[in-house]
Amino acid sequence: MTDRISIADPELGDAELANVESVIESGMLADGPEVRDFEAAFADYCDVGHGVATSNGTTALHTALEAVGVEPGDRVLTTPFSFVATANAIRLAGAEPVFADVDPETFNLDPESVEAKLEALDGDVEAMVAVHLYGLSAPMDRLRSIADDYDVAVVEDAAQAHGASYRGDPVGSLGDVACFSFYPTKNMTTGEGGMVLTDDESIARRAASFINHGRESDGYRHVSVGHNFRMTSVAAAMGRAQLDRLPEFVEARRENASRLDRLLADTDAVTPAVPDGYDHAYHQYTIRVGNRADVADQLDERGIGTGVYYPRCIHDQPAYDGYDVQAPNAERVAEQVLSLPVHPALDDSEVERIGTVLRDEVSIASPEGPAAVAEVADD
Repeated sequence: MTDRISIADPELGDAELANVESVIESGMLADGPEVRDFEAAFADYCDVGHGVATSNGTTALHTALEAVGVEPGDRVLTTPFSFVATANAIRLAGAEPVFADVDPETFNLDPESVEAKLEALDGDVEAMVAVHLYGLSAPMDRLRSIADDYDVAVVEDAAQAHGASYRGDPVGSLGDVACFSFYPTKNMTTGEGGMVLTDDESIARRAASFINHGRESDGYRHVSVGHNFRMTSVAAAMGRAQLDRLPEFVEARRENASRLDRLLADTDAVTPAVPDGYDHAYHQYTIRVGNRADVADQLDERGIGTGVYYPRCIHDQPAYDGYDVQAPNAERVAEQVLSLPVHPALDDSEVERIGTVLRDEVSIASPEGPAAVAEVADD
C-alpha cells in the first residue's frame, strides 16, 4: 500500500535536539540569552533592527497592535479571509476590526477595497493589519501609500510568510511592525512561538515591555499593564536551528510548487498567482476549484491529504455575529480554496504523484463556472 502523503510534516533534526539539550543542561529555561540571540538572528534575517520574541503568533499580533498605539475603541482595518487570530488580536487589544475585501487571485487585501473603506470611514482608522496569506506578500507599496495618506499604522501579519519577499525586500521589513508565528506547521517552528519585528526603537521598547508585565527594565518597575507573553529559551533554541535551515526549507517549497504548477497547467484548477516582483514562500500551495469537497474526497481516497484554509470568512464565524461585512470576493474564495501538500519533506515522486493524480484521475470543476453564472443571474 502506498504511504499516505500528509498536508504538513515538520522537519526537526539533530541540530534542534542539540540546541534544546544545551538549554536544558544550562538550567535557564525561561526568557534568557538564548531568546535574545534568536531575536537578533531573526531580525537580521528579515533585515530589520529589532526583534521581540513572544509565546505565539497571536500574542505577537496583540503585542504589535499595543506597541503602535492601538487603544480601546479604535478601528483597525484588516482582511476577512485569514485565520481568526488576525481579527481576534484586534479585539483583544480593545479595538474593532473593519473588514475590506480581498483580491481573488492573490487572496490578500485589495487596495481599492481598502481605500474605499478608509474613505467611507473618513480615515477614522488607527491601524491596518495586512496579511501575507499562504506565504505571498500583500501589495505593500500600494497599501503603504494608502496608509500614509490616511495616517494609518501598518502591521504585517507574516505568520505564514517566513522567507517571502516583495520587490527585493524581505517580508517582515515592509510595515511599521511585523508579526510571525512559529507554530509547528509553519515554514519554521519553535513548537509554539511568535516574533514582533520593527525598525522603530520606540515600538520595539513598548513591545518588549508589554510582553513582560509592562516592565521598564529587568527590575520591578512596571510602567504599564502588560502580559506574560514571553518566549521560552527552549523554544528559542529550537528556533535558532530552524532559522539556519529556513532558506533550504523555502527553496524546497518553491521547487515543489513549481512542479505542481507544471503538472496542473492543463487542468481546470486555478493554481497560486505570483505577481511580478513577488517571491512566494509557499506556506501553503492553494488552488481554487469549483467542486472542492469532491476533489478533497477523491484525493483522500488516493492517500493524499489536503487542507481548507479557510472554509469560512472571519465575519461568518459565530464569534463575529452582528458584523455587517460586504466582501464578495473573500466569501467566494472561501468556498473554493484547497491546499495541497508542498512541504519540504516531500520527495520528487510524491510531488509527481500529487500532480499526476489531480491531472489524470480526479474530476475538477472550474471555479469560474458557478461564479460566472451567478453574476449573470444577478444582472
